[in-house]
Amino acid sequence: MRARLALVVSGTQCELREVKLSDKPEAMLEASPKGTVPVLVLPDGTVIEESIEVMRWALGQSDPEGWLERDDPDLIADCDGPFKHALDHYKYPNRYDDCDPLPHRARGLEFLEMLDARLADGGQLCGRKRGITDAAVFPFVRQFANHDRDWFDAADLPHVHPWLEGHLQSPLFKTVMQREKPWKPGQEPVALAL
Repeated sequence: MRARLALVVSGTQCELREVKLSDKPEAMLEASPKGTVPVLVLPDGTVIEESIEVMRWALGQSDPEGWLERDDPDLIADCDGPFKHALDHYKYPNRYDDCDPLPHRARGLEFLEMLDARLADGGQLCGRKRGITDAAVFPFVRQFANHDRDWFDAADLPHVHPWLEGHLQSPLFKTVMQREKPWKPGQEPVALAL
């Protein structure tokens, strides 16, 4: 989702190939043997395999909303590291040995409380306009919120709640959440565009 957000907002023309991770197409594995998404294959054959790298590449080509001006690499790293760790252990405790999800939820809440304090100043993580930091962080906050929506909605996060809802209701988010049938070789290309 993060990669798609930046590709769409930058106006990058690309072909979307939806994949079912339980049935990865051979073309995907040839491009990226690690077998995770996203995978962006550039016309020169260069492969970009990490969502934040796809975001930075796309915005480096075209950044009409100035997202790169609102970049906080340290906050994104905290999201992708400790918060994502807490999210995974909270959401999927059965994947880990002897895992109690509640301490992980508490660690995730600490991150959300820090976001809440930041959002009090301008409504977005790096000021008054959305930027790459917001686009990199809110998809993981969405996953955290959706795991136990009643608990999340009751949490004292007066700035996180409207921030998240604003991103979820945006035309950009609705565009990137388009669902296509899994890609098969030879099918008509599907464009990703706002």
